[in-house]
Amino acid sequence: MESPPQDGTPLGRRAILRTAALLPVTAALTAGCTAFSQPEEPDPLEAVAERARSDAALARAIQQAHPDLAEETAAVEAVRSDHARALRQEIDRVNPQTAETTTSIPPTPAPPAPQEADEAAAALKQALREAQRQAADLVPGMPPHRAGLTGSLAASCASLLEVLA
Repeated sequence: MESPPQDGTPLGRRAILRTAALLPVTAALTAGCTAFSQPEEPDPLEAVAERARSDAALARAIQQAHPDLAEETAAVEAVRSDHARALRQEIDRVNPQTAETTTSIPPTPAPPAPQEADEAAAALKQALREAQRQAADLVPGMPPHRAGLTGSLAASCASLLEVLA
């Protein structure tokens, strides 16, 4: 058995092989350490969920201010509230650590309903168009199961626009 020279000459084969064998382990440990120190990007569905809550609150405010629109706006409120719940479940499924901090999300404050019924209906239609566009724009960059959820929300918003037509 040969031992490496003691006179400061280059490393022997065994030392080089040991070092090469440790490189993947070192790289994995280093990557693991840096992954926890970097801030995570917000989930792209957070904004969609917030818009769904906001739309439901707007529909609720219009329903209270304009009883003649109550039937249509009640449908919008129910569907957009369901959207917000489904999105929250998906966000919490993907990021369980955020579920602990977001289980008790305060309700979105109701925006003031426009004074005229026509303006109120137009405001709700505009909110639904924006929600549809926002969800549809996210679909191409999402994993398949999330793209299905987000695409369904966009289609649902289009259907709600027909309810208000």
